[in-house]
Amino acid sequence: MSATPNIGFISLGCPKNLVDSERILTELRSDGYNIIPSYEGADLVIVNTCGFIDSAVQESLESIGEALEANGKVIVTGCLGAKEDQIREVHPKVLEITGPHSYEAVMKHVHKYVPKPAYNPYVSLVPKQGVKLTPKHYAYLKISEGCDHRCTFCIIPSMRGDLDSRSIVQVLDEAKRLVDAGVKEILVVSQDTSAYALDKKRSEGAKTVFWNGMPIKNDLLTLCEKLGSLGVWVRLHYVYPYPHVDDLIPLMAQGKILPYLDIPLQHASPKILKAMKRPGSIERTLERIKKWREICPDLTLRSTFIVGFPGETEQDFQLLLDFLQEAQLDRVGCFKFSPVEGAVATEMADQVPEEVKEERFHRFMQLQQQISAQRLQQKIGKTLAVIVDEIDDDGIIGRSMADAPEIDGVVYVDNTSKAEIAIGQIISVTITHSDEYDLWGTC
Repeated sequence: MSATPNIGFISLGCPKNLVDSERILTELRSDGYNIIPSYEGADLVIVNTCGFIDSAVQESLESIGEALEANGKVIVTGCLGAKEDQIREVHPKVLEITGPHSYEAVMKHVHKYVPKPAYNPYVSLVPKQGVKLTPKHYAYLKISEGCDHRCTFCIIPSMRGDLDSRSIVQVLDEAKRLVDAGVKEILVVSQDTSAYALDKKRSEGAKTVFWNGMPIKNDLLTLCEKLGSLGVWVRLHYVYPYPHVDDLIPLMAQGKILPYLDIPLQHASPKILKAMKRPGSIERTLERIKKWREICPDLTLRSTFIVGFPGETEQDFQLLLDFLQEAQLDRVGCFKFSPVEGAVATEMADQVPEEVKEERFHRFMQLQQQISAQRLQQKIGKTLAVIVDEIDDDGIIGRSMADAPEIDGVVYVDNTSKAEIAIGQIISVTITHSDEYDLWGTC
């Protein structure tokens, strides 16, 4: 073992899992460990797993196997860690297994197999914002753990538990540290962002807390108002369409937070939504979308849908296509229903054949590509604010306010002005061309 132990780290899954990885990495660096991006030379390897759908489970198991083969000393954490028996069955040589957001248990296991090194704060400095796995100019800010919903296709509550919101003071303090460290875009994530603090309200009542010496409410609207005062882009993900989401739209219209809502609607058939145990009336959702766009014309709406859910008929699927046509959503992701061990929907009758799922998926995406292309075409000739993610010999690659990193489109920019531009800078770009997903422009 080296004088300063090396820890190899693998992070899989969604942005919420990424935040968990950042937390563990920060703890490791605070304790004086080196973090290395390979198995070779590592005194121990940590694999932070995903277990949401079967393909994610398979990827996690394969990653654990690769780490074991290359190194031999592996501990596992994350969502799949909640199913220890499943991991042990395939990989009995794993040293320790913990579930998601088990930071203290992970560190206890690390100390057990790789004793904590002598710590020198002048050599092993940890930045105030903690260790981040994203580029310097944007960061994910997780505001809660778990979820109170019991969607029949999802097993997240069994892995991550019920809703557990962080204190608004903790969240705002972390956001302030990120901004002070140079972050230009904060991406707010949780399993159910619009439910933020509702659990605290149930257990503690309407409670006023203090931040920066001022009394504030512990709720989503206040959180967004305060985040919006930090002078950076604030983007909301995973927002259920609760009525109080309406209160956020004026903040977007005023430019305090980005005019962007990521709302996982999942379907449009009342029958399928009921079978999914999903909230909301599609007619009401359409009314609200119309109202939101009246208040904030620049609003970008992103959503995800599932095709081929058990019991989905051609009529149900047509209702979904009709909704897409009427809602004219800007960004849409589509998934074919995938059976997940432990999910109620996996055991439902009337499972849809794979070939039908595949056919509906392609019809869905074909329609949405047309809608997306039409909406992006409307931006030609406009000048948009673009945050710069990359600069190479071919030019600049960035994102507009309508684009979240790694899931939405990008803006390709020709720097005709020859101005000095840096990664993380927000520039003005005149749009000249578009396709189904991306934009091109000049600055």
